[in-house]
Amino acid sequence: MSARLEGQAWLTDPATVAVFDALEAAGGRDCARFVGGCIRNALVGRPVDDIDIATRLRPEQSMAALQAAGIKVVPTGLAHGTVTAVSRHKPHEITTLRRDVETDGRRAVVAFTDDWAEDAGRRDFRLNALYADRTGAIFDPTGEGGADALTGRVVFVGDAATRIEEDYLRILRFFRFFAWYGRSAPDADGLAACAAHADGLSRLSAERVSKELMKLLAAPDPRPAVRAMGEAGVLARVVPGVVDPAAFETLVDLSDDPVLRLSALLPDDPGAGAATARALRLPRAVGTRLAAAAAGPLDPATDARALRALLYGAGRQAVRDRLIRGLALEPGARADASLALTDSWPVPRLPVGGRDLARLGIAPGPDTGRLLKAFEAGWIADDFPAEGHTDRLRALVEGSPARTG
Repeated sequence: MSARLEGQAWLTDPATVAVFDALEAAGGRDCARFVGGCIRNALVGRPVDDIDIATRLRPEQSMAALQAAGIKVVPTGLAHGTVTAVSRHKPHEITTLRRDVETDGRRAVVAFTDDWAEDAGRRDFRLNALYADRTGAIFDPTGEGGADALTGRVVFVGDAATRIEEDYLRILRFFRFFAWYGRSAPDADGLAACAAHADGLSRLSAERVSKELMKLLAAPDPRPAVRAMGEAGVLARVVPGVVDPAAFETLVDLSDDPVLRLSALLPDDPGAGAATARALRLPRAVGTRLAAAAAGPLDPATDARALRALLYGAGRQAVRDRLIRGLALEPGARADASLALTDSWPVPRLPVGGRDLARLGIAPGPDTGRLLKAFEAGWIADDFPAEGHTDRLRALVEGSPARTG
């Protein structure tokens, strides 16, 4: 591909210029090039958030060159040739050109090289095997990476099965990149290789799997990728027990939240939501949210009184999630009033406590909790009245054998 990146502010950012100046002072002109996502995203007009650089310099040479230029450097992955330069508070990941010496489906042992084509040959997809010099001139060793990016093709570098056998996570990356960059149908050879090697996913850590899955679900429209995962037998290995793809399909238009999208794939069973979170090693807060959402979709027309009771018991996030899941089951329904109430109602705190009971003659002990629960149940049933708390509590106490005097 003979092309040049134009109008990219990150190419001339002083922080990035300083990094290239430092590397070239040690390795000469063209010892370093931009690589991967920053070029791909620039070609397709998407934001460039991360700056990755490939270099012929060995990691220790990169570190020495950066330090000599007064740039902070962190040895983030020396075994794989990666260091991170922090220039003007901006991170730049710098990796030595490399080739795989040994792979086991999860990790690779690498050897360093000075051959750009050899480095490109070990990358996952052609649209990620793009390089550009500091002026923006693009180098495309596979000959198809730039065209793939522009036309929305996600194609493995070389033989798809070989790339997958080097790291089975590339199965999920295939679907994740298709979700974000793909157009039309997935590459047939890549899809077939993913289906044939799906059992290799069991060799990966749950953390790596969940990271890819949540990135996929965060795509603007992950539905074609999730459909393809289902057809290839991959979805069931990653998210066991998927019961309602149709609800997921509708919900994507209602929310871009990957956690809520995941919940729509799961059965309406809080235990299943919690089990999925544990299996994927998701953060505890995400597991709690999945379990709460799995209590079931809420009718968008749920009356305000019932909604207030749910908000008090389950919390704002859980009620909002369940309302949106309910909308996904009723295309065309509206829940504006319910969602507005969910977002704005000031959830009250229980207006009485142990001290109030003590003043009414109840000694601290088990009866305190029993009476407070009874008060709370009646208070909720009466839609959280703001007054009359003392009279209500006194009536409960007068009917209790626990009163001390």
